[in-house]
Amino acid sequence: MRRDRLVTTAAAVAVLAVTAAAVWLAVRLGAPEPVQDGPGGAAAPPATGADPVPVAQRVAPLKRVVVPDVLAIVAAGIDPAKARRIRALGKVADVVAVDGGAVTLQGERVNVLAVDPSDFRAWTPPVTARTQGLWTALADGRFVASSARAKDLGLSLGAAYRITGRQSPEVVLGGTAPLGLPDVDLLVNEETGAAMGLVPDVALLVNAPGMPPAELVAKVKTILGKGATVVNLHTSGKGSTAGNYLDLYKRAATTCPGLSWTVLAAIGQVESDHGRNVGPSSAGALGPMQFMPATWKSYGVDGDGDGTADIMNPFDAIPSAANYLCASGAQRDLYKAVFAYNHADWYVRKVLALADAYARQFS
Repeated sequence: MRRDRLVTTAAAVAVLAVTAAAVWLAVRLGAPEPVQDGPGGAAAPPATGADPVPVAQRVAPLKRVVVPDVLAIVAAGIDPAKARRIRALGKVADVVAVDGGAVTLQGERVNVLAVDPSDFRAWTPPVTARTQGLWTALADGRFVASSARAKDLGLSLGAAYRITGRQSPEVVLGGTAPLGLPDVDLLVNEETGAAMGLVPDVALLVNAPGMPPAELVAKVKTILGKGATVVNLHTSGKGSTAGNYLDLYKRAATTCPGLSWTVLAAIGQVESDHGRNVGPSSAGALGPMQFMPATWKSYGVDGDGDGTADIMNPFDAIPSAANYLCASGAQRDLYKAVFAYNHADWYVRKVLALADAYARQFS
């Protein structure tokens, strides 16, 4: 973790308005430094030096999707030793630390994270993670805004905006998308974040398949201490994994006329809690839709067009589940098709009840 960009003690740092459902990363960064205008009157961008590698090639392709279970925030920055203790917890599979803080955009206070595009994309909702242009824009020094916040602020793609932290660089909006984290409004790359004076390692995302989220929250709180805010992203609404996977369920259902996306969502919840527990199960099932490898060989599809049908990738696994249900006669007898997925009447009843609950929730 980086400790070479510590915010000075003159910068007052505070976390504001924390509730169980939302976290404001309102980290005050101190007074902005005077803006040095370039020859054209606009703020001169931070010098990054020559880079002979094309931007698109500097962003690693998406190889996985990570479901964030817990978001931890420490206003003064997370101690590296404590982060290592969290990484060492049993069942913790992945941890990422990011810089962040509250800045001003269009006269409004917004919350921003500074991230490595290649690493962080896996932690965002699957549809966002898959959109290469967003991450290329981020690597190129532009910023990405959450869809809702961009609409609220009237932001326009390709337009330049002054974003004020401890400094006030002018940054171009490179894209909008669901970011999947409660009250995180913007993403910038690490270089742009340094130019704004964001707090290093202010937030930590933790993925721990197989550990109950409430238990993970308690363990992270114990390690980080009283100054930390720790949020269960499965109960925070905006960070729920069901919402992250929603678009994938809806798109996959269109490949089987008559199949409701709610059935896929129900199976995804029962089988893996929308990607949290991807196996292997005691029977050897794998992935977010818990396919047996032998069944996958017959029904697995390349849903994202990357040339590989990956049992662990929700972009492939969810369309494959639709494919299997369709082949099992979902259009004619849904009960029979779900029974083919898992040969138990209790399972079918549970899936159909959940599907009905999803239909009511999203009607």
